[in-house]
Amino acid sequence: MSTDDAKPVPSRRGLLRGTVAGAAVAAVGASGGPARAAGAAAEDGRPVGKSSPVEVAILLYDGFTALDAVGPYEMLCRLPNTRVTMVARETGPVRTDTGELSLVAERAMRNVRGAHVLLVPGGGQRGTTAMMEDTAAHEWIRRIHRRSVWTTSVCTGSLILGAAGLLRGLPATTYWASRPYLKDVGAIYTPGRFVETGKIITAAGVSAGMDMGLHLAARLSDEKVARAMQLAVEYDPDPPYDTGSPEKADAETEALALKLLADAAR
Repeated sequence: MSTDDAKPVPSRRGLLRGTVAGAAVAAVGASGGPARAAGAAAEDGRPVGKSSPVEVAILLYDGFTALDAVGPYEMLCRLPNTRVTMVARETGPVRTDTGELSLVAERAMRNVRGAHVLLVPGGGQRGTTAMMEDTAAHEWIRRIHRRSVWTTSVCTGSLILGAAGLLRGLPATTYWASRPYLKDVGAIYTPGRFVETGKIITAAGVSAGMDMGLHLAARLSDEKVARAMQLAVEYDPDPPYDTGSPEKADAETEALALKLLADAAR
């Protein structure tokens, strides 16, 4: 091939931008946007239209687990007409449970008075325990929940929802080692990668948030868009081991798993 015939190779970012933009336009044309969310919000007096995006608020707190927040974020942040915002007590960086990574909260809780979707991630023992005792956070969670379309959690985030009084008598799931504590907040442990009861969806531990995120993507748009989002992020799990739940692991593996978590906690 001569140099005159050679075509410039597009950058990965440019290629993805063009591909995703085209796919998004096609998806919006096919699905009409987030119809399910729009219908639910309209019943609550807050119609969602082209000028009013679906608002997703992810609550960050000191000691949260990174993937609990980032996994669902990746499944939702590119949905048509959807805006995902990190929220915390104050704006700025918020440390994860290892203390070695932070995410930035764009908005303070006091300035967020409503959201179509609330997502509460889980955390290490320090972070989860503190949030289960944080009555001011509970009040904010209840306030957002009253008008939300969906209220969701990942991992031990369900214990925080439960401490806020939202899970009494309801089926729910959580991190495998924390299942016994669900009864302490009035919930009924129910197995599953995620459990949907009314407008509340609780996901099991950490990576299960990505499964819930895809499910929520379908709820906010439609199954066609959710399937496309799964491909967009190439979420096709095929782990080299099969010890991803306590039902598949022996006692020694369980003990080591909990030790690894405890040793990394800050």
